[in-house]
Amino acid sequence: AYVFQGHEEDDRKVRRREKNRVAAQRSRKKQTQKADKLHEEYESLEQENTSLKREIGKLTDEMKHLSEVLKDHEKICPLLHCTMNFVTVPRPDALTSCLPR
Repeated sequence: AYVFQGHEEDDRKVRRREKNRVAAQRSRKKQTQKADKLHEEYESLEQENTSLKREIGKLTDEMKHLSEVLKDHEKICPLLHCTMNFVTVPRPDALTSCLPR
């Protein structure tokens, strides 16, 4: 009976070790998958950041260009130089001379 009981304990230890080994493998796999997912998300955010920086550069250049165009236009705009610029309805001929052709 004693030998049979020792054999059962050995079987239980083997099953427990195997169960523990499988659980450890599952845990390592889960950690690896989580790390992979975080890395993919990082790469995606880096690409989006680069794209947004490029867009900011383009918009900044466009804003500088439009500011220069506006500054040049303000020098010659009859509406801005009109002595009666407080009038709410501008003269049609003055307005059309300011519009782009």
